[in-house]
Amino acid sequence: MSAAFYSRLSPDTAAKFRRFRRIRRGWWSFLVLLAFSALSLAAELLVNSRPLVVHYQGRWIFPTYGAIHTGREFGFDYDYEVNYRELQTRLAAGPGGDWVLLPPVPYGATENCNVGEVFKPRPPTWSGRHFLGTDQLNRDILARLLYGYRTALVFAVCYVALTYLIGVTLGCAMAYFGGWFDLTGQRLIEIWSLVPFLFVVIILRSVIPPSPGWDLWVLLGIVTLFSWISVSYYMRSTTYREKAREYVAAAQVLGAGPARVIFVHILPNTLATLVTFIPFTVTAAISSLTALDFIGFGLPPPTPSWGELLHQGTGNLNAPWIVSSAFTALTVTLILVTFVGEAIREAFDPKHFTTYE
Repeated sequence: MSAAFYSRLSPDTAAKFRRFRRIRRGWWSFLVLLAFSALSLAAELLVNSRPLVVHYQGRWIFPTYGAIHTGREFGFDYDYEVNYRELQTRLAAGPGGDWVLLPPVPYGATENCNVGEVFKPRPPTWSGRHFLGTDQLNRDILARLLYGYRTALVFAVCYVALTYLIGVTLGCAMAYFGGWFDLTGQRLIEIWSLVPFLFVVIILRSVIPPSPGWDLWVLLGIVTLFSWISVSYYMRSTTYREKAREYVAAAQVLGAGPARVIFVHILPNTLATLVTFIPFTVTAAISSLTALDFIGFGLPPPTPSWGELLHQGTGNLNAPWIVSSAFTALTVTLILVTFVGEAIREAFDPKHFTTYE
């Protein structure tokens, strides 16, 4: 991080970031996670059945993020999307000078890589560019791991945002207003916390029909409903302590309303500890999604998922590359997130840094 970045921060916040950067294990884990996230967001450029560039009869075509091109456009006798690997072989053998540039792994995450062949796991091979092998449905494992990481990343980010939005808002409101509002809120939270999470997930996933493009958000909403309770308890106790400070009384005397007092004055003075919970919440989100996919109540097939790969691997122990790939990816990711969380907790320790506004 440059000096210009630190200059835009308050002295206390800049000191926290410098302390975090000095914790090498957490800092390098953070950089590795950023690299993994960037690779997953650009997955179509690295792992995809569509090529990066096609040069055909004087035309330049960029199919990766573009429209579908049928086989007839390239001289084949079918009207569905052209098989670009077959097209690459055909153009390479032709005299026209046309060519196809495929990604390093020329397979999609849901694609049958061995059409017309029996469904069975195949070991890793460099010649076929199946660097981690294929699963029991002839799909490339590396493709499913990379796209599965992106799914887990989106799920975790949205999970953290919604969990903290609900938990922080309700916890602060209960403590700030107190009285019957706080008492009623506590009783409702206690009742809601007794509802069995897994049973609700099973019932709702059985009742709600699959909806392509919305399954991730439906599952996110279900999981979030049971995940904000601990955050609300923490924010309630912290807000009770903070609202007795002099700066809160001063803000109220100056005419600040409840929303301004909570979100402008109280909340910034609780973030030092609240931020340290975020990496561990991310770990919980990834673990929950993987576990639900593993038992079959998560994302529907053929969505790329680490839990689904783990389920396949435990059922096909004669193909150890399936379970070992998914287990290694999950373990490494959770360890890196945990290292980042430990570093943030040390860097943002309120015993070393305290701010009152």
